[in-house]
Amino acid sequence: MYSVLDKYTIEMEIIPHIPLAKRGFPPRVPLVEIVNAILYKLKTGVQWHQLPTQIFFEGKSLSWESVYYHYRKWCVSGVWKSCWVGFLTKHKSNFDLSSVDLDGSHTPAIRGGEQVEYQGRKKRKTTNALYLSDRQGLPLAMSEPLAGNHNDLYDIEVQFEVVTSTLEDANISIEGLFLNADAGFDAKDFRNSCDKKDINANVCFNKRNGDLDRGEYFDQELYNERYAIERTNAWMDSYRSLLNRYDTTVTSWIGFNYLSFIVIAIKKFKKKN
Repeated sequence: MYSVLDKYTIEMEIIPHIPLAKRGFPPRVPLVEIVNAILYKLKTGVQWHQLPTQIFFEGKSLSWESVYYHYRKWCVSGVWKSCWVGFLTKHKSNFDLSSVDLDGSHTPAIRGGEQVEYQGRKKRKTTNALYLSDRQGLPLAMSEPLAGNHNDLYDIEVQFEVVTSTLEDANISIEGLFLNADAGFDAKDFRNSCDKKDINANVCFNKRNGDLDRGEYFDQELYNERYAIERTNAWMDSYRSLLNRYDTTVTSWIGFNYLSFIVIAIKKFKKKN
């Protein structure tokens, strides 16, 4: 059986951040087995009703409906983001924050759903989100997903606040951070958002904005390191549930993103050790 993470790692890194239900009946099987089934869905992209649940449970087996029920319950209550913030807090010394990279990504939405609209460049309906990664290319945070007809600068003040608040929730200081972004972020609203948080915005100048000699900070050598976030996108695309969005609800989509953050970081740390 293909395993995304071993049960011991799931038990140590994910389960402690899943709260116990205050009402109703407790799960009839160990939480680690439920999470293991969800991670299999994340990696393979298999449809929920085709999830081979019998291979994940040593004792009594749950149906795919029960696995989906637990996943949706945790998505709606924001458990997966809490898991990520807890993981980030615990392992923040392993992340390289000498500089960070910001980029937007459009994901094809196959079945439609919330925050989905036609995107001309992709020639299909997509969902757009901003992603922040460290110098190694490890994902750090994401914005709220928006409909694909919006560009990366749409509602940038609010979305940038969502991204940076994830780091602050993990007790990571953002003051003085050097942030790389491409020419699509060369706008006053974005630069002002960075200034308010004392973040050094290293944004490539957009030729469409006119004069390129504006006296604003730009380090070409640092900007050349921005390729790392493209590698991040490739890592995330290896998880089939993220390569194409089949989830019609935003909360389910966000949940799979944060789970992928955890798995990518764990695999990187293990490889480094």
